[in-house]
Amino acid sequence: MVFPGGLREDGLPAGLSDPARLAAVRATGLLDTGPEEAFDDLARLAAAATGCTRAFITLVDDQRSFWKSRVGPDAPAARQAPVRRSFCYFLVGLEGEPFVVDDAATDPRTRDHPSVAPVDVGAWAGYPVLGPGGEVLGSMCVVDDAPRRWRPEELKALATLARAVSNELNLRHSLTTSRAALATARTALSTSTELARSLQDSLLPPTLTPVPGLETAASYLPAEGDRVVGDFYDLFQATAQWWCTVLGDVCGHGTEAAKVTALARYTLRAEATRTLSPATILARLNTAMLDQHSPRFLTAVHATFRTTRGGVAGRLCLAGHPPALIRRADGRVIPVGRTGTLLGIVRDVTLTDVRFRLAPGDALLLYTDGATEARPPASAPGAERPQLTEEGLALVLADCHDMTARQVVTHIGRVIAEHNHDRPDDDTALLALRVPPRPERHTP
Repeated sequence: MVFPGGLREDGLPAGLSDPARLAAVRATGLLDTGPEEAFDDLARLAAAATGCTRAFITLVDDQRSFWKSRVGPDAPAARQAPVRRSFCYFLVGLEGEPFVVDDAATDPRTRDHPSVAPVDVGAWAGYPVLGPGGEVLGSMCVVDDAPRRWRPEELKALATLARAVSNELNLRHSLTTSRAALATARTALSTSTELARSLQDSLLPPTLTPVPGLETAASYLPAEGDRVVGDFYDLFQATAQWWCTVLGDVCGHGTEAAKVTALARYTLRAEATRTLSPATILARLNTAMLDQHSPRFLTAVHATFRTTRGGVAGRLCLAGHPPALIRRADGRVIPVGRTGTLLGIVRDVTLTDVRFRLAPGDALLLYTDGATEARPPASAPGAERPQLTEEGLALVLADCHDMTARQVVTHIGRVIAEHNHDRPDDDTALLALRVPPRPERHTP
């Protein structure tokens, strides 16, 4: 493999020994220090966002890789390894380019690496942790035991988390050098808020998977301020004929909420290939949350459906979530779902599948409580702030005459924004499915 800076005598990248880079690594003050919650949270989130069992935040000097954070059931007692046995030197040698391997045992860049077999490296993905001058300090990386094809959204989340680690290090450096660095610290803090929103976006699918014969649309309406929150949605194909859609709301915000969001999305996708019962899928998510000692609970609505000659047939389950709404082609709005237990609190949950059908012109709306609890900003202390409510949302949906799924989501989002004067207290996720009406037949 060719590295831009060449090789040392031992065959490793010459960039490992660059004096400026080594000085930047030492300046972090983190070599040979113990674990910290701030970094461990980011590593756990990287593991959850990619579905991997192992994740590391690593600092690399000229001789070793030091694991500031390590997540995994088989994490070794030692917190470092010789640099030759770490994949992180690839990032240093590539001067900060990411390094991603789908199959470490067959990839010509890594098949002879001394750690592939002993450490069970099936696949590896890493993004650089950078110093204030752009120096490659180390990496944020995840390891899978088996070969895999990394999905774009997984790599996007990992890149965002690597930037979050870099920003944390640079913020600390700015705050400890001198008071004259206050302006730099403010810039770093601003970057942190941007990363928070970028991380939230990486946990939402950028575009919904097209379903043949069905209109689909979704939107995420952020609350005021920049923070990582827990509203999420997804739409994916479970089997050849069956599709799944889910929308959920994790209690709270911040890194802990984002961890639960990532765990929920990847658990739901995995379980949907094993059963078509939404209640069973959500019950298994509840078990996963408790087994992982999830710090947050969540509510969710999950639907499994297939397209038919007459439209859509499916089943839907609520886990502590407000009911879904079906708008019939004639304007009637019907709530769907039976109230169930929220997830992540108790082992024994009560969850019920409810069947539903959509005919041509019918639409199904899923939403988080940011829609029904939308309220105007306070005009004065003690002033009333009426919520939109579930009844109000149903009226808005009923007014969506002949609208496509995208138009329904846009219209509802506009009404919510008008109701809260564009100053939302809570984030809101919306997802709509609609069966297109049959074309009218004209008799000659």
